[in-house]
Amino acid sequence: MPEKYSYVASRKFVKSWSKFDFILKKETVNKIDIFLKNPHTPSLKTHKLSGKMENLWSFSINHSVRILFRFCQEDIVEFIDIGGHEIYK
Repeated sequence: MPEKYSYVASRKFVKSWSKFDFILKKETVNKIDIFLKNPHTPSLKTHKLSGKMENLWSFSINHSVRILFRFCQEDIVEFIDIGGHEIYK
């Protein structure tokens, strides 16, 4: 596992994130910082998806918000979308 990951964000992710209020944006940034140090930190509840999304992963920001992502290279992830369960559709 790399010492620290870096990320790229899709347009969809940026657009969804931009609609959040200040408090949720701050919470998201804090969780992303944790994720980049160790994507499998238990509090993030990181898990691999199945079915049509079998190449994707997800981690939790809070009870209702998640980030959909994929591992691109050994030390780079792409954040695809952020939001509630609707991001899985």
